[in-house]
Amino acid sequence: MRFLSFLILAAVARADAPAPSSSYLLKPSRVFDGESMHDGWAVVVVGDKIESAGPAAELKAPEAAKVVELPGATLLPGLIEAHSHILLHPYTEASWNDQVARESEALRVARATNHLRATLLAGFTTIRDLGTEGAGWADVGLKQAVERGIIAGPRMLVATKAIVATGSYGPRGFSAEWNVPQGGAEASGVPDLIRETRNQIGHGADWIKVYADYRWGPRGEMEPTFSVEELRAVVETARSSGRPVAAHAMTAEGMRRAVLAGVETIEHGTNGTPEVFQLMKEHGVALVPTLAATGGIAGAKEAFRAALAAGVTIGSGSDVGVFAHGNNALELDAMVQFGMPPLGALRAATSVNARILHLQDRIGRIAPGLLADLVAVEGDPTGDIGRLHAVRLVMKDGVLVRAP
Repeated sequence: MRFLSFLILAAVARADAPAPSSSYLLKPSRVFDGESMHDGWAVVVVGDKIESAGPAAELKAPEAAKVVELPGATLLPGLIEAHSHILLHPYTEASWNDQVARESEALRVARATNHLRATLLAGFTTIRDLGTEGAGWADVGLKQAVERGIIAGPRMLVATKAIVATGSYGPRGFSAEWNVPQGGAEASGVPDLIRETRNQIGHGADWIKVYADYRWGPRGEMEPTFSVEELRAVVETARSSGRPVAAHAMTAEGMRRAVLAGVETIEHGTNGTPEVFQLMKEHGVALVPTLAATGGIAGAKEAFRAALAAGVTIGSGSDVGVFAHGNNALELDAMVQFGMPPLGALRAATSVNARILHLQDRIGRIAPGLLADLVAVEGDPTGDIGRLHAVRLVMKDGVLVRAP
C-alpha cells in the first residue's frame, strides 16, 4: 500500500500532470458532511468537484464513474490544519535554536517536501502555515511548487516570516557581539510595523502573523510585546490588502490587546481567562488552541474549557512541526480529551476551519460544487476520535492520492 501511495503521489506531483477528468462513486458506510453524520450516504465526484451527496440509493453517477467501496469507513471532507510549521521538525530531533541557526534553508526545504507529503497522506488536504521560523520566504516557494504539481502536498495558506518585536525572539544563547539572524521579522513602532507588514504581503503572505507576546520577561516569562496601537497598525495594513491577521498570544493581556486591535485568530491562548474569552466571543475572534503542542502547559486545559463555555469559535490547529508531520490528528484527540464532543472536533477540522480561513465556498464540507477534497477513515470517529489516524483514502481536487 505504501508503494501504491508513492506511485499515486508521484503522478500527482508531475509538473505536466493533466487536470482531473475522472469520475467516482464513493460508497462508505457513513458520510460526515462537515456538519452532521449520515448513515448510508454516498458521494459522486466529477472532475475536481463534488457533484452530489446523499442516500446511496438515490444518487446517479456517470456511467464511466469508478465505484470505490469503503465498507465500515466514514467519508469526511478533507481535513484542514490551521496552525502548522512545515519547515520545522520535532524538537526531539533538533532544538528550535539549532534548526534556525544551524540548518541551511536548502536542507529545511528538502525536509519540508517530505513533511508536505506526510501531511497529505494523513488526510489533511489544506494547511495554514504560520511562519517559516528563519527560513525566509521558503513557504511561498513550497506553496507554488504544490500548486504547479512539482511536489505533492496539501493546499497551502502561508504567513512567511511572521512579525516579532525587536529584541524579543531568537535564536538565543549567542554572544552579544553577534548579530544573529532571527526566526521572525523584527519590527518596532507603528511605521516599522506597517513597512514590515507590507513587505510580507509583497513577498506572498496570505495571512500576517504577529507575536502579541513572547518569553522576554525579566526571568524569561511570557509578557506582551506590542501595544494595541502597534497591533492595530498591522491589522489595518493587512486588512487594506484583503489579508487577515493571526496573533500568537499566550497571556491574557497579549490576547486582550490582539482582540482589541482586530486580529481574526488567537493562536494558543494557553493562559486565557473567562473574561478574555468573553471578549473574543463579542469581537468574533476565533481560537486555534494548539493543544497537541501546548496541552501539557499548566492551565491549558482550564483555558480551553473556558473558551468552550464562552462559546468562542474554536478551530483545529496543532502547531505541528513541534512534533512529527502526519500526526496532525493528535490535535483532535486532545480537543476531545479536554472536553469538546467528537462531532465538534470534526467540525473544527472541516467546516469551522474553512470559515476561519475564508475558504468556506471551496472546501470544508461535502456539498455539490465544492472541491473534491475527501478522506475516508476506518470506523466511526464520532465514537472514537482516534479513528482519524486510520486513513484509508485521500482525495484532493478530485485526484486520488491515497487509494484503499
